[in-house]
Parts: sequence; C-alpha cells; structure tokens
Amino acid sequence: MRVVIVTESFPPDVNGVAHCALQTARHLVDRGHSPLVVAPATAAGHGPDALAPCPVVRVPSLPLPGYPQVRVALPSRRVAAAITEHRADLVHLASPFVLGVRGMAAAARLGIPAVAVYQTDLAGYARTYMGAGEATAWRRIRSVHAAADRTLAPSSAALHDLEAHGVPRVRLWPRGVDTVRFRPDRRDEALRRELAPNGELIVGYVGRLAPEKQVELLAAACALDGVRVVIVGDGPSETSLRETLPGAVFLGRRTGDELARIFASLDVFAHTGPFETFCQTVQEAMASGVPVVAPAAGGPLDLVAHGRTGLLVPPGDADAVRDAVWSLLADPGLRTAYGAAGRATVEGRTWAAVGDQLIGHYADVLSSRTAVAA
Repeated sequence: MRVVIVTESFPPDVNGVAHCALQTARHLVDRGHSPLVVAPATAAGHGPDALAPCPVVRVPSLPLPGYPQVRVALPSRRVAAAITEHRADLVHLASPFVLGVRGMAAAARLGIPAVAVYQTDLAGYARTYMGAGEATAWRRIRSVHAAADRTLAPSSAALHDLEAHGVPRVRLWPRGVDTVRFRPDRRDEALRRELAPNGELIVGYVGRLAPEKQVELLAAACALDGVRVVIVGDGPSETSLRETLPGAVFLGRRTGDELARIFASLDVFAHTGPFETFCQTVQEAMASGVPVVAPAAGGPLDLVAHGRTGLLVPPGDADAVRDAVWSLLADPGLRTAYGAAGRATVEGRTWAAVGDQLIGHYADVLSSRTAVAA
C-alpha cells in the first residue's frame, strides 16, 4: 500500500501530532508498505530527516505569531505533486487544519481516498486564546473532516464531540505507547537526589508550556511541604510559570531515553490541561509505573481508571489537584498499587498493535471505495 501522510507537524518537532505521524510511518515501513510524509519546513530549514523511516517532502512554513515553536505551512503545489508522484493509494491526514486541508483537496481532485486523524482540540484552543470562536472552529473541523472517507478519533470523548458536531463516519483509533522505552526499571535514584536533594517527593509535569495546558494549576501542589515539582517541556508560558511555581525545577525539553528516565523517577505524574483529545504523556507515565493525576475531561477519561491507576479531578480546580497529589504522596502503598496497575493496563497498547488497527481502517476505506466503484 502506498500512503502519503500529510501532517501539520513532524520531528524534530516534539508534540503528539509529530510523534504519532512518525510512529505511523515507521509501522507502515515495518509492515512492508510505502509511506511518504509531507510536513511543514522547520525553523532552521530542513536538511536530512534523520529520524524519518521514509522520504519526507517539506513545505515552506512560517512560525505561528506568539508561538514560534508551531509552524504553519504556506500555500504550495508540493502537496498535490507529492501525492501524484508517490502514486498514492490513500492519503492519511494527521490533525488536518492548514496543510491537511490542501492534502484533502488534492486527494479529492485525484480521486484518492483519505483518512483524517483528529488529534487537536481546536475549539478548546479558540476558547483559550481568543475567548470566543469555538463555533467557528467547529465549523472548520466539520468541513475538513466531512470530506474524508473516515475520521479517526483518539478517545471516546473526542469521538462523542465529533459526532455531536455533525462529523460523519467517525471511528475510534487510540494511540500506542513505547513500553520498552517507558518502563518502571528506568527509575534513577541519582537523578532523584539531583532533583530533590532533601528527599522531597517528586511530582512531574511533561508537555508544552502554553496557556491551554493550565500548568499554573500546580501552584498549590508546589507549595506543599516535602514536595518538589519538576516541569519538563518548553513553550510561551515558561517565563510566567517560573514566577507562578517558585521552587519548581524546570528541565526544558527532554526526549528519548532521558525522558523515560525522568518519567520513571517521579512519584506522581500530574497533567493539568483539559483540552486533550488523547494525552500521550499520561500513557507514558502509566507505562513507567507512575500514578497519575489528571482532569476528568477528554482523553484522560479513557486512560485513567479513577481509584485504580490514578485520580481524576474536576478540570481547572487547583485545590483538587493539590488534594489528589497529597493523597498519593501520603500513601506509598497506594502509589505502588496505582503504578503497577497503570503499567499492566498499557502493556498491550504498543504502537505495533494500534498500527495494525490503523492499517485495518485503511483496508476498510479502500474496500468501500472499490465496492462503490463496482
């Protein structure tokens, strides 16, 4: 099968869309298929895509105003040309919004089926950054995804939202986790002493530092006696968060085995953002054997079994985050039990397993097109 993956982000970008697109390309190659990736150019030009398992076509882009870590593709004929030259059987649209819209249009013109993967809560972002515009964002989402042969939602909450807003042909497709890289035995006591030299219990957050992530909700937890908050990631909110979270350790962006070592060395993982369509970092914490505190909204509803692998709290409630963190820190046995249950829960959620599910969706779409043509 020849697949063109049109993605709004791709490594070296570090985010859920980029990571999922990379894992999808890797799995397709592993299964003997022929993928091609189309993605925005990076800030420093693109050069060789060393991490990519397949060819990558880069489209000119500009930084998003106020958020330079995010690149937005410019109009380009390269998308349609890449799909044509690759002789694509199917177009995979990863979080389509700008570049993906062009990919969808090109696929429609060429008569090639398209599968759209919903990954970003654009309506929630519109609410956060503009205080309005949610209805406009949903109109955009609906128009883009309605043109696809199938839309894949990463969680039951996302699937419900899409269907409630009139998006047709939606199916569930979750995300995988690297259970070899993220595992409990990477816990590093030397790292723990470095992060918490007075023996504090370590509460960690991993992700973008941006308004929609609401990391400031950790302020009350940061003030607890005997607690060290560790923040991994970067973004436009970093300066203000350093002021809001005095005493927290900011490690910046970390990836790979280094990130896995940090995850496993936490006592509690706390996620604060209420707009997650999935929330990969929650899954990585669970794979690392770490109990999770997360908002009872979006993707974490599927991932965290409240009272078994972690605790779900009301979105936006700093006191609830603090109380949940404290209840876990005060009970080592509970932390151990939740961490072990979390690891057991995700052991079957490998990228290979969910990648095969994705190929099954591709096959369904292709057979449906064939049946209609016949």
